[in-house]
Amino acid sequence: MISWLGTPEFKVGFLVVVVSTLVGGMAMKLAEGPGMFTSTKNYFFRADSAGGLIPNSAVKMAGIKIGIIDDIILEEGRARIVIALDGDAKITEGSTVTLKSDGILGDKHVEVEPGKPDAAVLPSGSELKLATGKGGMDDVMADVSRVAKSMNDLLDMLNKAAKDADDSTAIGRIMGNIEDVTADLSEITGENKGKLTEILERIRNLSKNVDTYINEETLSRVDRSLKNIEEVTAKINKGEGTLGRLINDEQTVEELNTAISSVNKFLGGADKLETSIDFHTEFLANNSTSKSFIGLRLQPGLDRYYEIQAIDDPEGTVRSTLTTTSTNGGPDQTFEETTSYRNKLKITAIFAKNFWDLTIKGGIIENAGGIGLDYFFLGRQLRLSAEFFNFEDLQIRTFARYNFFKGAYVIAGGDNLMGAENENASVFVGAGLFITNDDLKMLAARFSF
Repeated sequence: MISWLGTPEFKVGFLVVVVSTLVGGMAMKLAEGPGMFTSTKNYFFRADSAGGLIPNSAVKMAGIKIGIIDDIILEEGRARIVIALDGDAKITEGSTVTLKSDGILGDKHVEVEPGKPDAAVLPSGSELKLATGKGGMDDVMADVSRVAKSMNDLLDMLNKAAKDADDSTAIGRIMGNIEDVTADLSEITGENKGKLTEILERIRNLSKNVDTYINEETLSRVDRSLKNIEEVTAKINKGEGTLGRLINDEQTVEELNTAISSVNKFLGGADKLETSIDFHTEFLANNSTSKSFIGLRLQPGLDRYYEIQAIDDPEGTVRSTLTTTSTNGGPDQTFEETTSYRNKLKITAIFAKNFWDLTIKGGIIENAGGIGLDYFFLGRQLRLSAEFFNFEDLQIRTFARYNFFKGAYVIAGGDNLMGAENENASVFVGAGLFITNDDLKMLAARFSF
């Protein structure tokens, strides 16, 4: 037996050889990738550029290394990349590869996107399709480049529009329009400063007058008037009073319809004549009294109508002058005696002619001859009116009337203006009902049991 096999030197040398062999094998395994101690499968794909790829770099699936790049070959002007994968890696039909960046320095690796799990397994040596990369640094840098280019184009456009007043772009036209508008405003305000000051002064005076007339006392009067209107409408709804019975009593409605029908026939044309009743009350602010109107309108056509009103006016004053002549044996002497008396009941009887939105009317207005004008707005919902009567002692009445609901309206204006007794001039507010023969039929059908 050889004696040196048992020496310490031999044992140490043998241990060094074994360790060196294991370390070398591991190094070769790490350097060469799969295929050193296990079976491998080779696949290839083609790309227009292999930039960033180097042999022995990783091939991954789902972020896990399954192989390496075995070789990169130039073939007919394109790169042919051969990859070596572990034998356990399952590559099925439909699998693709993408090139993904590992950082901003340009290094890339190959990512295998698996096909359907139930598809057939591709044999070794098959070609894989190169798909477009998603989410790599190249895509990010490309997006950044596109955004930077768009920003640069926008800045160039803004700079050109602001400096050169270029009207070939929308922004340039907008900048030019703004410049023109500001120049026009500067010119208008410069030339009309006095007029603008006068307008503002008038607005200020108007607001002062509004504050003067609309105070707590006036508002309390309006509140009382609205309460009175509420009480009146409540009584009408309950069937109390003449108007309440007129609306709620079916027999009264039928009798009224019969009377209206007779009037229609008398005037010639029941199918064409529209008959309506108008009732409203006005609250006079100067003396806290109410002025009431009730009227009957006969309209044989859209272009004309006749209207008769009875007016209860607590401020109505009628003057009469008596002239006498006396001789008494000497020169003739003329004496004039003026008497005044209260006449609360007044009559209005007019004929009106419509011209589109304008109505001209004339006849007797509040016991005196007069004329009037109406103009309609908002589809005839809003009416502005002016009436001139008693021309010896001219009186003017102006008001606005708004139909806020079918058959119901509010009214406001000025009464007894410009007359000799203009100390009785007053603003007023009120509300009323406007009922046609069709409305009466509808109300009768609704409240009948």
